[in-house]
Amino acid sequence: MVKRWMLLFLVVVLLSPAAVAKEIGGVVLPDTLVAGSQDLVLNGAGLRTKLFVKVYAGGLYLRQKSGDAPGIVAGDEPMAIRMHFIHDGVSSQKLIEAWNEGFANATGGATAPLQSEIDQFNGFFSQEAKAGDVYDIIYTPEQGVRVYAKGQLRGLIQGLPFKQAVFAIWLGEKPADKSLKAGMLGN
Repeated sequence: MVKRWMLLFLVVVLLSPAAVAKEIGGVVLPDTLVAGSQDLVLNGAGLRTKLFVKVYAGGLYLRQKSGDAPGIVAGDEPMAIRMHFIHDGVSSQKLIEAWNEGFANATGGATAPLQSEIDQFNGFFSQEAKAGDVYDIIYTPEQGVRVYAKGQLRGLIQGLPFKQAVFAIWLGEKPADKSLKAGMLGN
């Protein structure tokens, strides 16, 4: 009898909403990520859509929840963005085009001071993104922006100005997707 109650307790705990972080677009984003030695919490999540196609579920991870987009972008604190692809077959060319458009929007067209970092970043996306692929962009002040694609470290780019530009792609004045921005900010 005790075993049956313990089993029932475990099933309830494992299936409770607190145990399953955030389901969006048919994928589950975890409730925490690690940046360096810091545990980050899921601030919010949303869907990146393009012409009514669900491209990926995106989550923003911070040390403490916040709805202050300018403060998050400017902040020199550990943070991360996770992209869990839903759409199958986003070519590397399409990814790079989207990044370039995002960097132009994030910097008001002033990409020249960061062009070498942008080129390095674009080089991390040389493979097609398929449904189920997970990409993490993780910033730690002492190290910089690390990009993980499909569980493998693709590279590191140092500098707060680059971090600010990359996070402004989602959270800046001209975000890639307004609805995704609102979701990441917990709205």
